[in-house]
Amino acid sequence: MKILLPALLLLAPLAPLRAQSAWTDHTRALPDKLRRVPVGLQLWHSPNPNYPEPNTAQPGQFVWKHRTMLRNDTDQELDIVECGSFIWYSAAGWQANLTQTPAEFAELFNCPQGRLRPGQTYTFAKNYRYARSANSLYGGDALWYILAKDASGRLYKGMGLIETEAEVQVPGSAK
Repeated sequence: MKILLPALLLLAPLAPLRAQSAWTDHTRALPDKLRRVPVGLQLWHSPNPNYPEPNTAQPGQFVWKHRTMLRNDTDQELDIVECGSFIWYSAAGWQANLTQTPAEFAELFNCPQGRLRPGQTYTFAKNYRYARSANSLYGGDALWYILAKDASGRLYKGMGLIETEAEVQVPGSAK
C-alpha cells in the first residue's frame, strides 16, 4: 500500500488529460475529430430524450431502449469510414466512448458493405444501453457520429445528440 499510493498520486494528474484528449478546444462545441468536416449525413435517435426502464430479460436491471437512424443527404454513394460516440456525463466534457469499424457499422445498421446510398435511411434498431441496478442509473448526453467518404476521398460527417436521463418513467406519464 505504501508503494501503491505514491504511484497513484503520480498518475492522478494524467487522468484529466486522457479524459479530455477527444475535446481539446473548450471554446468550441465539437470534439476535435468532428470539426471542419462538412455535414453530408443526417443522424438522429428516437425516442429522445431517453429514459431507463426495467429490463424484463434481467430482473433488477435496467435498459434505455432507442434506435439510431442515418440518412445520406448527398447525391452520391458514400463509404463508411468510422462510427462512434462521445459522452458527456461530468464537468470533464466530451470523452471518447466507443468506435465501430465499417464492418461493425454495416452489421448494426443493416447496410451492405458499409456503403450509403443517396437518400436512403439506415437504422440501428436496438441501440440499447444497460444498467445492472438502480444504483448504476446515471444521466448524460451522447453525441453519435458517422464519418463517410465519397469516391474522391472527401470526408463527410453526420452527428446526432441523444439525451439519456437517469429517472425511470412511469408508463403513461409525461414529464
